[in-house]
Amino acid sequence: MRFLPRAVVAAALFAPAIASAQVGPIVGDWYGTVQAGGQKLPVVFHIKPDGAATLDSPAQSAMGLTAIATLADGKVKVALQTIPAAFEGTVSADGQSLVGKWGQNGGGAPLTMTRTAPAAAPAPKRPQTPKPPFDYRSEEVSYINSASGLKLAGTLTLPQGSGPYPVALLITGSGTQDRDETIEGHKPFLLIADALTRRGVAVLRVDDRAAGGSQAGDLSKVTTADFATDVEAGVAFLRGRKDIDPARVGLIGHSEGGVIAPIVAAKDPRIAFIVLLAGTGVQGGKVLATQARDLALAAGASPEAAKKQGDTVGAATLLVRMQPDPASAKAKIVALLTGLGAPQAAAEAQGQMLTSPWFDYFIKLDPTEALRQVRCPVLALNGDKDANVSAAVNLPAIKAALVQSPDVTTTALPGLNHIFQTVGSHRSTDYGAIEETMAPVALATIVDWTVAHTVKK
Repeated sequence: MRFLPRAVVAAALFAPAIASAQVGPIVGDWYGTVQAGGQKLPVVFHIKPDGAATLDSPAQSAMGLTAIATLADGKVKVALQTIPAAFEGTVSADGQSLVGKWGQNGGGAPLTMTRTAPAAAPAPKRPQTPKPPFDYRSEEVSYINSASGLKLAGTLTLPQGSGPYPVALLITGSGTQDRDETIEGHKPFLLIADALTRRGVAVLRVDDRAAGGSQAGDLSKVTTADFATDVEAGVAFLRGRKDIDPARVGLIGHSEGGVIAPIVAAKDPRIAFIVLLAGTGVQGGKVLATQARDLALAAGASPEAAKKQGDTVGAATLLVRMQPDPASAKAKIVALLTGLGAPQAAAEAQGQMLTSPWFDYFIKLDPTEALRQVRCPVLALNGDKDANVSAAVNLPAIKAALVQSPDVTTTALPGLNHIFQTVGSHRSTDYGAIEETMAPVALATIVDWTVAHTVKK
């Protein structure tokens, strides 16, 4: 998960901007760092005299996110408007710190903001990031998703020559992500796009809703099915171009994108190929339970404690599946968690998160329903050190479900994590600490297979 993941709880109603006298003591810039999922993510608040504010998350290339700041009785709140998340805390006695907690998706992390900008850290080494000059063309594009009415923006890279070219549309994983799927300085989608375009395959990579040049809409109610319509709009856009071969349009999806690609391909028999990178092959509730166990193990928990964590998540997601009414499911989840010793507030937050639209849909989603209808060639890859989507659990299920595909390759790549980095001595989730953006074997496998399956017949 990311610091700014998909909106999965009901959006708050934000008050209008307030008088300058009320926010005067906190006007200006504030700097801090959130510890989220083993990652250190710098965050910056910019608060204006009228209470309007913006938030930057530089490590995720998420800049200028609109917010509202309030101050009453020494209590501060900075609430995002496009994503249901907020900082809540108090002003220190000297007025130089805001001490509190960042809350999002039912969870929270301590956060202290200060007036002092951190010393500029040296840019992390990312030796694989493509650098100009490029021997291909890049075009900034945008189009409308007719299902939502939202504008989506991205970059289309086109090989040398006149075309028409085969093309791959890249689909990001869960979280509000930019077109490069940027994480902690890594740009894996830029890397894939560069490698494929140099080999003669055009690539479209697109900002998620609320990222970059794409419009947001109401993120509190969207599900994976809504994001699938964004992909369908991208496919329609590509097929409408004279420089793209409409018979050779394929999809490459990572994580949640690996769920979306089969959904789109199952409905559209003209999709030429799909590549699933850490996609899922079992029901979402099982994915989350296995993920909870494996992430606990990766964080150093004992096997017994990790199993307990996974079992608890599994029991909670089962309640979501069994209860059609979200309010009833939430009440039962709260009772389950408090019965296991969780504080009431934490149990309430988890119940709210798991019964929100995105999680409700994902927990109940069985990806094999779409996979069984896919008729195009499929490549499915996982890293065997992936703590988010277990290769051992998901790859066999994906392979077994692809009963109509004429060409299926499933591979667990040894020693690689969720974004296909070589783990080595690092934890599987230490993305930023690893200089490598993607293991050469993973990149070569993706590119070679895709090129071979875009040859004009």
